[in-house]
Amino acid sequence: MVKIDEVDIKILRELQDDARKSLKEIAEKVGVAEGTVYNRINKLKKAGVIKKFIPVIDYTYLGYDIIAVIGITAEGGYLVEIEKEIAKEKNVTAVYDVTGEYDILVVAKFKNRENLNSFVKRIAGMEKVMKTYTMLVLNVVKETHLIEI
Repeated sequence: MVKIDEVDIKILRELQDDARKSLKEIAEKVGVAEGTVYNRINKLKKAGVIKKFIPVIDYTYLGYDIIAVIGITAEGGYLVEIEKEIAKEKNVTAVYDVTGEYDILVVAKFKNRENLNSFVKRIAGMEKVMKTYTMLVLNVVKETHLIEI
C-alpha cells in the first residue's frame, strides 16, 4: 500500500483540474521541484492511484443522447461472470456490484432506442440473469468521476 501525503494530494488536485498541465506548472502550484512532481506522478501510477489520463467528453455531441441505469438480479454464484461480460460492452460506463433490490447496477449510453432495446434484451437473455429493470435518465444534473480531494 502506497503512502499518500499532502504533496501527493496537491499534485492529484492539479491533475484533476487539468491533466495536460506541464510538470513545471504543477511544481510551481504545489511548491516543489519538477523532478519531485515527475517522481510522485510515476509513484502514483505504479501504485494504481492514477489509472490513466483521459479527456472528459460530453457524449451527447457524439450522438449518445440516451442514458440508461439498469438494475439486474442474477443467480448468486454467477454475479462476477455476468458483471465481467457486461463490462465488455462498449457503451457501458459503469458496472456496480450492489446491495439492495438488485445485484448489479449498470450505467450505459446509447445513440437510439434500437441500440438500447437490443442491449437490454441481450442482458435479459443472458443465462443466470433473472430480472432486469431499466430506468431512463431524463436530465443529467451532475455527472463526473471526480470528487473533491
